[in-house]
Amino acid sequence: MPGTPLLPWSQQITIREGWLTKRHAMILPMMRRHNIGMWIVVNEEFHDDPLAHYIAPPRPYTGNRDIFVFIDGADQGLKKFAITGYTEENLARFFDAPTTEPRPAGPTLRALYETWKPRTIGLGINGRRGQTRSLGYDAHQFIADAVGADGAAKFVSASDLIEEYLDTRLPEEMEHYRAAVAVTEGIVKRALSPEVITAGRTTVGDVRRHLYDALWSAGVRTWFQPDLRVQRAGGDIATSRGFLAVAPEATVIEPGDLVHIDFGISYMGFDTDWQKMAYVLKPGETAAPAGLRAALANTNTVQDALMLRHSRPGLTGGAVFRATMSEMKERGIEAMVYSHPIGTQGHGLGAGIDFRAANRSDTTALNSRLRLGSYISIELNTATPVPEWGGKKVFVMMEDDAYLTPEGFRFFRPRQEAFYLIPGTARGLVP
Repeated sequence: MPGTPLLPWSQQITIREGWLTKRHAMILPMMRRHNIGMWIVVNEEFHDDPLAHYIAPPRPYTGNRDIFVFIDGADQGLKKFAITGYTEENLARFFDAPTTEPRPAGPTLRALYETWKPRTIGLGINGRRGQTRSLGYDAHQFIADAVGADGAAKFVSASDLIEEYLDTRLPEEMEHYRAAVAVTEGIVKRALSPEVITAGRTTVGDVRRHLYDALWSAGVRTWFQPDLRVQRAGGDIATSRGFLAVAPEATVIEPGDLVHIDFGISYMGFDTDWQKMAYVLKPGETAAPAGLRAALANTNTVQDALMLRHSRPGLTGGAVFRATMSEMKERGIEAMVYSHPIGTQGHGLGAGIDFRAANRSDTTALNSRLRLGSYISIELNTATPVPEWGGKKVFVMMEDDAYLTPEGFRFFRPRQEAFYLIPGTARGLVP
């Protein structure tokens, strides 16, 4: 919401470093669950590893190649080492790390391997997602040379460990993620209002540029380009890969248009993802046509089914998807569901509820089941024939961030149950 207070970067770092202590306490049990004896994360200069700011202090790393090593020390517990190009006193709070001259990386890695003789060495390789296959070729070769042929033979994918680590939320994180969602909501509401859109004059490109400037004003970033989609009664409704296509920037927003925004921000090491819709009133209208309102109600029905009736901790994403779609078939609602984990990355790790993966074997794995407390972006749409548009199908697409409770998912902010309304005259007044 406008006016939602966000923390300056120095306070963000302090709070996130407090979280890091608690996160490190989770690593050893996770390593043991996934049979990882040594876990190595490599951050390359100007090519940050997606894990770096979640396993080390959230500060810039520009030491050419910075290496973070976690070792199962048996009775000695978790051993943590930072092998970085520059010394940094904050690292010594969380790792065995020098505060004067840096350690030589290759010999240090070799010494750690020889001292601890891990049964496996987990790396960011052979994963299904970018966060789990982030290790570059040169870094892989460097580690292999450092630990020797015996150590390289023990390389395994740390994919499941990484997924559990990134998909596990701390209770203390929730208030800050809720603040991020509130800011996202406030920016989108303003963008879909007469403060920004003047019917017959404002273009899609104008709104997109406003969104970029709003990010700057709020002091946050985005992790993807904001998109707008426009549907109108006249003309074709373009699609791309089965979804409603993004509108050209030159498109002028007119009375009678249905306008959709897909937008998200990055704050406190989190990403949000948010889709909302507005209707531009035609002269004489005070509300969207009944057919459009019914279409929006269909989308709310899908949300209720997925979130409240069919999602529970421990279920696979595929099971939730199939139960939701079965209910929609019984109700006669044409729906698509493509909900994805969110949190540390906008397209996060964990169990998705997505038609593109509903029957894949990896959605039945233990690690890909819905995890209590995890965050998800409830992303879906319905296609409904609208009488006022000559029976043309209208897509109502929504995306809201939510968290999993024992009774199903709950939104961080109230969902949209009515279109935002934009007056259809230049002065913002409906005749």
